[in-house]
Amino acid sequence: MQFPGAHILSVSQFERSDVERIFQVADAMRPYAHRERMTKVLDGAILGNMFFEPSTRTRVSFGCAFNLLGGEVRETTDIKASSLTKGESLYDTGRVMSGYSDIIVMRHPQAGSVAEFSRASRVPVLNAGDGPNEHPSQALLDLYTIKIELKSRQQHIDGMHLAMVGDLKHGRTVHSLSQLVSLYSNIRFTMISPKELRMPEEITEDLRRRGHEVVETEDMETGLTGNDIVYLTRIQEERFQSKLEADLYRGRFRLNQAIYTRYCQPNTVIMHPLPRDSREDANELDNDLNQHPNLAIFRQTDNGVLVRMALFALTLDVCEQVDRHSREVNWYTERRF
Repeated sequence: MQFPGAHILSVSQFERSDVERIFQVADAMRPYAHRERMTKVLDGAILGNMFFEPSTRTRVSFGCAFNLLGGEVRETTDIKASSLTKGESLYDTGRVMSGYSDIIVMRHPQAGSVAEFSRASRVPVLNAGDGPNEHPSQALLDLYTIKIELKSRQQHIDGMHLAMVGDLKHGRTVHSLSQLVSLYSNIRFTMISPKELRMPEEITEDLRRRGHEVVETEDMETGLTGNDIVYLTRIQEERFQSKLEADLYRGRFRLNQAIYTRYCQPNTVIMHPLPRDSREDANELDNDLNQHPNLAIFRQTDNGVLVRMALFALTLDVCEQVDRHSREVNWYTERRF
């Protein structure tokens, strides 16, 4: 794809070469994300950060990524604080807000809403999650993390074994990640979930059409065996009709140190898009794994800044200018990455 000026709405936009280009630029952003250097390449540019669903990591990391490139951030964090509550259309909102921004990041509870908004926008729009549909930047940072974790073990994405665990029906992160991983070769997917929360059939069938192996199971222990990556998701309570319905599934698929030691390979990487549900009746990823060297969940969040910096640099066409507008930082920067 041609990145400059493009909307980033779906992982279906990407070819494998596009993904590898994003990762190449993300690698180049490491000195800036680590505060070893600073750049003002986007000095004067404005990001409209529009989040109409709760968010911590995605909203803050997009803002952080833009700030690290020298830009400024304007935030709308509640649908009740916008004119959408007065009946304004997404088209009108997009037309207006794009006049105030150089690029917009948007999250909205309805599937397809960000694409609808983008049709009126005069500037690039990045999808930060549209209901249960997609979350392209999360999929990119997840795959970037997978690449780095496997490389440290002398492995590659091609041919890997990936288990996805939890609410696969409503989890937009696993929807987008599955489709992105399908650009690679000879992947074995193990989908572990209650039958009512299975991965949508159109996604599993597409994976099979692309030549990948897909195994679906409700047996957590069997499903965990023999994987390079285990990717857990929480029960997406906000997508259910009621909390009582969500409670039927909460806590059924938990990973702790004992289960990991018994069923996983010694080098299996543990991932989760966060937030993890740490309430006692859920606790899908136990705190007793917090110090485990194969727990990559916080490395994922760090990598999110790199990938989102790359998306901004590519979309605003400044990749070749970043270093030219850089200098050493003048504050204490040592971090334990």
